[in-house]
Amino acid sequence: MFDTVLVANRGEIAVRVMRACEELGVDTVAVYSDADKHAGHVRYADEAYNIGPARAADSYLDGAAVLDAARAAGADAIHPGYGFLAENAAFAARVEDADGITWIGPTSDAMERLGEKTHARRAMADADVPIVPGTTEPVTDAAAVREFGAEHGYPVAIKAEGGGGGRGMKVVESPAEAADALESAKREGEAYFSNDAVYLERYLEAPRHVEVQIVADAGETGEGPADESAVVHLGERDCSLQRRHQKVIEEGPSPALSDELRERIGAAARRGVAAAGYTNAGTVEFLVEETLDRDPDEPLGPDTPFYFLEVNTRIQVEHTVTEALTGIDIVKEQLRVAAGEGLSVDQADVELDGHAIEFRINAEDAAAGFQPVAEGHLDTYDPPGGIGVRVDDALRQGDELVTDYDSMIAKLIVWGHDREECLARSRRALAEYDLEGVVTIVPFHRLMLEDDRFVAGTHTTKYLDEGVDPARIAAAQDRWGVESSADDDGDEPVTEREFTVEVNGKRFDVALEERGAPPVSTSADGDETGGRRGRPPQATTDGADTGADVAEGGEAVEAEMQGTILSVAVAEGDEIAAGDVVCVLEAMKMENDVVAERGGTVASVRVAEGDSVDMGDSLVVLE
Repeated sequence: MFDTVLVANRGEIAVRVMRACEELGVDTVAVYSDADKHAGHVRYADEAYNIGPARAADSYLDGAAVLDAARAAGADAIHPGYGFLAENAAFAARVEDADGITWIGPTSDAMERLGEKTHARRAMADADVPIVPGTTEPVTDAAAVREFGAEHGYPVAIKAEGGGGGRGMKVVESPAEAADALESAKREGEAYFSNDAVYLERYLEAPRHVEVQIVADAGETGEGPADESAVVHLGERDCSLQRRHQKVIEEGPSPALSDELRERIGAAARRGVAAAGYTNAGTVEFLVEETLDRDPDEPLGPDTPFYFLEVNTRIQVEHTVTEALTGIDIVKEQLRVAAGEGLSVDQADVELDGHAIEFRINAEDAAAGFQPVAEGHLDTYDPPGGIGVRVDDALRQGDELVTDYDSMIAKLIVWGHDREECLARSRRALAEYDLEGVVTIVPFHRLMLEDDRFVAGTHTTKYLDEGVDPARIAAAQDRWGVESSADDDGDEPVTEREFTVEVNGKRFDVALEERGAPPVSTSADGDETGGRRGRPPQATTDGADTGADVAEGGEAVEAEMQGTILSVAVAEGDEIAAGDVVCVLEAMKMENDVVAERGGTVASVRVAEGDSVDMGDSLVVLE
């Protein structure tokens, strides 16, 4: 087993990996950006190293900085968690080539084969795994989209080769939409994955999202399983409750599958993974065609069509559902396989017990289209407990919300002997979740536990976007929601102070206790000179102007959420009309058009492609 593992991630997943390491007697190293200097994963680790500014591209996505930190710490392995560099085959290859450092995950070659969707589709088709009708080579022009639509019918899905979770996917309803959708999908693919290649699939009208968790031994050669016997599937998860292709609630086993269909899907996952020479942990995702008028008491039969969607070549957010059902620590299995010790289980050892549901506790306002919140301070943070309740988090009461990255602040996982008990226990646990100062989607989760369609288990991936009245979500937010707060003054007296000192990029914590002393001051430029209880400095906008001089009768078009500018559609002097797109803003892995509410002449453009912006920042000024 390894001596020291560097976790190349942040937040709850970094803490979750570190806990597994600690139980195995392995030391842990955290990396952090300037925005995360007081983050929970930094506090938890044995050592921590600063790797750059708040902007992810300059810190968590900087592979060279991560490797430098690993070498400085003497780490002999790197675990990437999920997101950031987790599915970056080039970074995995750099780690594999680094002297004395092991990559905890599939090989870079396997990631390359299965990470690109067209490659994965070919590999699965060769292994006799059913795939959605579509192209196995990238498409480059709108004519190919129209030809595909004419042959297979509309809608058509255009998907980025490196995409996932709805990123880089556009749905084409008619031939007239082909050109714009193709360019948008290519632009998102380049922005998110540095790859603008896209492919086509028939868009399923009523799909369920069902995924199979697998773990695979590296075999005697260390390069992949010799056959299916070295691949273990740990059951499936149903991730059909999604907003804009982003999962919000996951559960297992799927309430829609018959045992026979479950076995067919699990066998297909094992077969495809073995044929691809895949090792370590991963998830094979499928779309299953739901029958919209199905009786909830009649699960989908063995002849129900299902299709391969993609392979996630990493641990996933919802792996906790599988752990609750099987009692198997998937992260420990990852560590064992990477260390050459092999799996601790085989297929005969896997038994699913009960039912489990995971609720993503995101800092989002569900009543405002799940818009990420711009700020917040955890005035109260008291997560639920009791039998069958697990909370994965990294924040603690008194922490300031960091909004530079994704909006997830915790995951609530609930287990019961059956789905009925699990739903009841979930209602109790969510009601117990005492969280004040940060707006979250807890009220939305509580609403779903009263929703007839979700409770019946007959929902599809489109249900939340198309079948739930937004007024119901707004009412739930009014009933159970909290207001956001921010500790702006930072001047409350404290007696215990914790200081952070960095020496050659390495973090050290120093704790001092003073009686009756005034609070440590904060400098005018925002650089904190005091302890962790003061408010940390806020991230800069990397080029975005937070204020704008607007002439009388003019207007500033402002950002409605925190995010990154993908493109700017106007220039100074342009004449625009009401409703025209002025720029495209990426937030929460989704592309959002920013439009002008009225027409006018563009007086100035305050942002450029790649800039990070906060809610309320001025983007374009009209006169």
